[in-house]
Amino acid sequence: MTERENILGRIREALRLSAPHPGTHGGHEPAVAFADRPVHVAQQWLPPGGETFEEQVERFRAASAELKTEFQLFASREEAHASLAKLRDSEGWKKIAAHSGELTDPAAAALGLPVLRSERGYDVNEMETCDAGLTECDALVAQTGTLIVTSRSSGGRAVSVLPPHHVVLARRGQMVRDLAAALALVQRKYAHDYPSMISLVTGPSRTGDIERILVLGAHGPKKLTVLCW
Repeated sequence: MTERENILGRIREALRLSAPHPGTHGGHEPAVAFADRPVHVAQQWLPPGGETFEEQVERFRAASAELKTEFQLFASREEAHASLAKLRDSEGWKKIAAHSGELTDPAAAALGLPVLRSERGYDVNEMETCDAGLTECDALVAQTGTLIVTSRSSGGRAVSVLPPHHVVLARRGQMVRDLAAALALVQRKYAHDYPSMISLVTGPSRTGDIERILVLGAHGPKKLTVLCW
């Protein structure tokens, strides 16, 4: 059987089956909305998140390595700033983008570079010329190595997307066990006034569409670094 015949056969088979109603699982089960299913049902297909902080850090570190995310945990802010300075020197940063925040303001000042501030209005083309974008986040998800980023925690949408290197600054207390805990955190934090954008960042931008060859930086930052203390 040729590949063409195989594809056409699969199409004929699919046309013989009736599509399930939206919100149901399978075409022959009673209509049960996904939202009514307990969260633990989905957990069986996901990796463990860890119960203690140490376990969560190791899970996040392992997931980050698989995703090609650079993750570093420090004992103090000073250590994190020193590591950030090494990144500046090794990559030859000349200008960065950032937003105002408790973590980003001291870090940007420590780098001693020109800073394009997202809250002051900016030119998109100029933002793209920045060597790195410094943002904060809402949570680190140990289970999948995911960052929860919103338009408020990251100073809008552009800083985490346009520069080629996205550097995320985080606190230890922002590490959560799994996606369910992360979404519950977002719900508690923004229940009465949700931000315009909530994004789950899992590794640097990538695509494998062309001949299944992995290419980083296809639709956003080519590098993702997470500094936590």
